[in-house]
Order: sequence, then C-alpha cells, then structure tokens
Amino acid sequence: MIKVTVWNEFVQEQFDEAQALKMIPGDDKAEIRKGMVARTQEILQVHNGAIHNTLKDLLEEDEDIQVRHICTLEMDECGLTKEVLDDTDVLVWWAHIAHDRVPDEIADRVRDYVLRGMGFIALHSAHPSKPMQKLLGTTGSLQWREGDFCRVWNTCPTHPIAKGIPASFELEEEEMYGEFFDIPKPDDLVFISWYRGGEVFRSGCTWTRGYGKMFYFQPGHETNKSYFNENVRKIIRNAVKWAEPTVRVDELTCPHAEVSPESKYQK
Repeated sequence: MIKVTVWNEFVQEQFDEAQALKMIPGDDKAEIRKGMVARTQEILQVHNGAIHNTLKDLLEEDEDIQVRHICTLEMDECGLTKEVLDDTDVLVWWAHIAHDRVPDEIADRVRDYVLRGMGFIALHSAHPSKPMQKLLGTTGSLQWREGDFCRVWNTCPTHPIAKGIPASFELEEEEMYGEFFDIPKPDDLVFISWYRGGEVFRSGCTWTRGYGKMFYFQPGHETNKSYFNENVRKIIRNAVKWAEPTVRVDELTCPHAEVSPESKYQK
C-alpha cells in the first residue's frame, strides 16, 4: 500500500466577502470582490467543497493507494509534521495564491524528506511553490491565461507515468500555461500541452533529487474539471506509483570511508 499525503493550501475554498473587502477595499472595487467570491462558489461546486476531496477520490480509485493524511495551510506546521511525513511515501501538493504563507522551515522539511527518498508530485499552480523552488533551484515562472482548449501530447509513451495514456487527449477548458517555463532540464519530458493560442508547454516533467523522485503536472485549474478527466486521473495515480520510494535514508551525510590495511596499495 502506497501511503499518500495530499497537501492543499485550502484558501480559495474558504474565501468570503469579508476577506475580499480586506484584500481589495474601496467602493469602486465592488465588482472585483464579487467576482472573487463567485469564484469560491464555483470551486466548491466543482470539487465537492475542497480540491483535496477531488484529489483523494481520484487517488483512492486505485486499491494500492491510500490517502493517509490531508493537510492544509491553516493547520499547525501546515499539517506537515515529522510524524506525518514519516508516514508518507508520496506527497501530492496543490497550491495557488498563498505560496508565501508556507513557512520556510516547512518547505525545507519537505525538501529534506524528498532528498531522503519521499516522492513529490506538484500539481498545476504549485509551479512557484516553495518546496518546488527549493528542490529545483529555479523560480518556476511561466506565461498564463485562463480558459483555453488544451491538447496534451504523450511524448514518452514508455514511461511508467504514461502507462495506459493515448498518444494525445483533449481538455475542453484548461488554464493556459506557456513557455518560457523556468525549470531545470527534466530527466524525462512525459507530456507537452498545446493551446489554440499557439502556445506549447512542458506539462509533465520528472526529476530525481537525492533519493527522491518528483513529477510536475500542469492540468488542474481550480474552476475547470480537468481532475475529472480519466486520463488526467490515471496520470496522477501512475505518478504516485512511479514516485513511491525504493530507498529511504534517515539523513544525508558524507561519512568517512575507512580503508582496511589489507586493501591499501602495497609497494
């Protein structure tokens, strides 16, 4: 059984008029605030109350995957205590508007657990999240706009994450992410996305960091229904299976290598 923790910042799902007024005061900004609150209602409707509910459901369609913990920004230590991470084989991360509110020490903890063997799956707008930046050493910046048709191309059909995925599939509406995507060269580029605006995007990328495996996957805009597409669901489950640790170590050190007298070079 693969033990998964789903982390969702869980901010937009709880957004209300009072928060909108605090963020954007002024009588002339009433329509903007109205749109922000309306978006919250749309997210709640699409995801049955929270994005982490949708992710939990799609992951547990596979009997070999168990979501052991759901953690959010508002919890103590963002829910990501050492006890939780010790009980996690793969961490799935969804975030959007509150990257800066994740304490550096928590992001460092996640990075260290990945380096020691824990798998890490970064979804959609997690591209500039602190754990991903710390693991990749880049900003994760990109171009974007909302509401475009997307065709996802399978560029590495022999990769385990692409198992059972066709040569391409369509998402009728998805947020456009476009190049230049500020990431280091992936170990494997498993998917590329194309949009009607002409943009392309490296939408499915893998890396190895230390003993851990990590995968970034672009589809999953909060008001779209990409996580209800069977191919997207299968890709995320495949990624969890691929990222399951094969080795986990207690710490990363540089131990002194003792050399026995018998093995030393003899003149």
